[in-house]
Amino acid sequence: MAADLTLRTIPTDFAKEPLAAIDARLTAIVEEQDVAIPLAIESGSRAWDFPSPDSDYDCRFFFVRKTDAYLSPWPSRDVIETPLVDDLDLNGWDLGKALKLLLKGNAVVIEWLTSPIVYRGDARFREELLAFAKAHADAERIARHYLHLGEKQRRTYFADGKPIKLKKIFYALRPAAALRWLGRHDAAVAPMHFPTLMAQCDPPTEVRALVDELIARKAVTRELGEAPLPKPIERFIDEEFDRARRLLPARAHAVPAGAKAEAEVLFRTWVQRLA
Repeated sequence: MAADLTLRTIPTDFAKEPLAAIDARLTAIVEEQDVAIPLAIESGSRAWDFPSPDSDYDCRFFFVRKTDAYLSPWPSRDVIETPLVDDLDLNGWDLGKALKLLLKGNAVVIEWLTSPIVYRGDARFREELLAFAKAHADAERIARHYLHLGEKQRRTYFADGKPIKLKKIFYALRPAAALRWLGRHDAAVAPMHFPTLMAQCDPPTEVRALVDELIARKAVTRELGEAPLPKPIERFIDEEFDRARRLLPARAHAVPAGAKAEAEVLFRTWVQRLA
């Protein structure tokens, strides 16, 4: 059974040439790597809805190999990486790798499943994986992922108080907003779409206004320039990271056996469906 790749969600203003190039490269990967790609999405700032005019196209995908590839004592690689060509970046994870990372708290898998931009996909595949994520993703593990990511971005780009490239603010702001969302919802699957995430995490009015202004400026210019980190945004980021550090347990609990068993069933099901 082949994947039913009728799921496709592309913005009306999406440039035709990059889209055609992405479609062609996905088809080439399927043929050259002998895999099925049941879902390929946009994972970067275009999907977060705060792109710049020169933003890269970050296509990410799940892939499934033929059954025999999983029966070998020399397993194939669980990633497919392609060279960055111009502004096109395409890479993917094997379904088994994605399921294991999801249960360990890697929020990237959730973001791929909830991306508003889908290049090609099997609707049933996304629905079943998203249902699995909602049932078994651990909110504490997901929060820890965003905390570590956000702290790294905070240290890397604006730890010394000097003027910064304003577009770098989003690298720490997005994890902080995700942490705030997780703290206000009884769920582990936060929206990937950044304006939706900000609206649902209920930030202070001043922060929301500053973020809206930055997004509007970022959409029309290649460079936002440099300036000190706005104090309301700095407080928002640091308070969310501080809160997460206080509330998260020192050590994550083990992944439940039932979740692992369901992941195995889901994996086997899709390997057999796409064989």
